[in-house]
Amino acid sequence: MVKNVVAKLSILPLLVFIAIYLGTGLYYQAQGIEYAFYQLPSPIAIIPAIVVAFIVTRRSVSSSVDIFTKGVSDNNIITMCLIYLLAGAFSSVASASGGVDAVVSAGLSIIPSSFILPGLFIISSIVSTAMGTSMGTIGAIAPIALAVATKAGFDLPLTAGVVLSGAMFGDNLSFISDTTIAATKTQGCEMKDKFKENFKVSMIAGMIVFILLIFLSPTPQQIEIKEYNILLVIPYFAILVLALMGLNVFVVLFFGIILAGVIGMTQGYGGAAFLQDAYKGFTSMQEIFILSMLIGGLSEFIRVDGGLDYITSKIQSFTNFVAKWNRGLADQLGIILLAIISNICIANNTVAIIVVGPIAKQLAKDGDIEPKRSASLLDIFACVIQGLLPYGAQALLLGATFKISPLSVAFSSYYCVILAIVAVTMIIFSKRNKV
Repeated sequence: MVKNVVAKLSILPLLVFIAIYLGTGLYYQAQGIEYAFYQLPSPIAIIPAIVVAFIVTRRSVSSSVDIFTKGVSDNNIITMCLIYLLAGAFSSVASASGGVDAVVSAGLSIIPSSFILPGLFIISSIVSTAMGTSMGTIGAIAPIALAVATKAGFDLPLTAGVVLSGAMFGDNLSFISDTTIAATKTQGCEMKDKFKENFKVSMIAGMIVFILLIFLSPTPQQIEIKEYNILLVIPYFAILVLALMGLNVFVVLFFGIILAGVIGMTQGYGGAAFLQDAYKGFTSMQEIFILSMLIGGLSEFIRVDGGLDYITSKIQSFTNFVAKWNRGLADQLGIILLAIISNICIANNTVAIIVVGPIAKQLAKDGDIEPKRSASLLDIFACVIQGLLPYGAQALLLGATFKISPLSVAFSSYYCVILAIVAVTMIIFSKRNKV
């Protein structure tokens, strides 16, 4: 009985963090402030939760500090943080040297004018997969998409939804996406294995969206294309190929940074700028870097005091009901439920994955689900919900750029809906499900 009470109390700090993060976002949203859910930095929002964790455990301060620092210094947490830094540096250097503009222009140059909307989806998908960030993709593509939509007379919410769809495609699939990094490290699998698991689901959903957009495309229009240097596209292509070859992610990202810098320098990109932009990439990952470490420390309290087992048991009480018909389906639905609920509360897919990753790993272990499958499920459904949230950063940025309601942007995010349908369908008919 006492052990059960301790387990319940260990979850309280996590609930405090979610309540502060969600409550602050809702408050600012009610005040009409832009990017309401991003006004309070998440590393600050978690500090009160850590204080609560120190109090409810009733240990000595030194003992609590030992537990906290053990979680912070966990091998998976440190590895994840180092990958964040390298991914940020690559994205920053490749973008600053002109790579993003080159990828966009190269895509537009080979897409027929009658396929502009499907083309925008493909370009956004390629850029987001190469950059590993939905927000960076939207920042690069949205102004171009707006100009195209205005000139061609396209429906603005539909065009914004196409960009959002493509941005979430890569956010979910990319090797250097922070959601991929978080999902694979919390579940303990290789990125290439998660990619292969994810790829078939994403490609089916992507092809369905592409075909749908062909039918939704209005009268063809000719779009002006900027000149570009194909050499600047090479770094993005190189890291994708090297990652698929199975090279260590540190080697892949380090090589990508150097390659982007060297190619950029042949086109007038300065050496000093290269070093400064690499550091800017590091600093761009500061928030998620710090939060990952703090979450690691908080999670250790939950693990040590039995909170992880308690949450797992509650999710399993739901999955056990479904397990009467299908055991494999039930366990996977539990992981999906975790991803959905946490992302609705937190409105940040990466943070959501980091928060519930250890719980999902426990569910996967109990349900005999492969780590690559649990990582894929976490990433897919966290990205699905993120792309459908009208108060998510992606919809807010597109709404501000297109000067339309974020709600209309979220409603036009067809890829996220179709991705969820395809994923659930494939889970139901998967041979891995145990009856």
